Amino acid sequence: MGVSRIGILTSGGDAPGMNPAIRAVIRTAQLYGIDVLGIRRGYNGLINGDVTEMSAETVSGISSRGGTILYTARSPEFATKEGLEKAHKTCKYLGIEGLACIGGDGTFRGARDLSEYGVSTCCIPATIDNDIACTNYSIGFDTAANTAIDAIDKLRDTMQSHERCSLVEVMGHRAGHLAVYVGIGVGANVILVPERKIDFEKDVIEKIRMGRIHGRSHFIIIVAEGAGHSQEIADKVREETGLDPRITILGHIQRGGRPNARDRVTASRMGRYAVEVLQGGRSNRVVGIKGGDLQDFDITEALDMQKDLQEAMYEVALALSMRG
Repeated sequence: MGVSRIGILTSGGDAPGMNPAIRAVIRTAQLYGIDVLGIRRGYNGLINGDVTEMSAETVSGISSRGGTILYTARSPEFATKEGLEKAHKTCKYLGIEGLACIGGDGTFRGARDLSEYGVSTCCIPATIDNDIACTNYSIGFDTAANTAIDAIDKLRDTMQSHERCSLVEVMGHRAGHLAVYVGIGVGANVILVPERKIDFEKDVIEKIRMGRIHGRSHFIIIVAEGAGHSQEIADKVREETGLDPRITILGHIQRGGRPNARDRVTASRMGRYAVEVLQGGRSNRVVGIKGGDLQDFDITEALDMQKDLQEAMYEVALALSMRG
């Protein structure tokens, strides 16, 4: 029914809160008498046998640390049949009966594929994009948003001093959840996201013109990285308004830093739940939060779900930026 030894790995992009999730998995497993092997560098480590024994002592004090103590990497080899077979052989050799996999949708696909070889798998969603459809919240989102807001607040000071336009690019290649959340938080004049087509004249230039009419001397434009090329957007603004936009790409700074309270607590809850799923004999599952409650979903079904922007949040962003 249950498992006697599990592995834990982090895969794909790191997110604040991965370490608290690791800690929760290991300490919960200890309560059930389950041995845990830490797998370094994601699925690469599983293919190559890069593992280490984990215990309650090895994860003491890690909840306050950003990044992941197990390191993370992407693994093109794992996407091949040969790579999956190597990973399965590693599991058999080491006696790993179940895997707790922390990451985003790429991590979920790997866990789904490996479960077909008879290894029990349960995934914990951790991505600052918050684009996992089966859950309202993914570990790392809130910390990343606060990091971006703090940086933009500092930018605002100098933009006000020089009466300039600041164009800030935040992460979100296919999803604009972070951009909308951050944009509302900093009072952005314009928010551009990949999910929504824009009329550049109406949605950007006209807002800046209206802002000027109402006495505004500085402007903040938030751009999700998948919404367009920041330099091209800045050039259009310069050409149409005469402003001199300064581009700031926050980049990987959003993934770093100490996880905040929400991410530590959410990660701890999800980590404990994942072990309970594996101990209960279930496989090919992903943990999610719906209405504040933890649930688990079939990974294949979860990957088929689509998560659009939360319309209410987007409407708030539009309404509060009406006058530029």
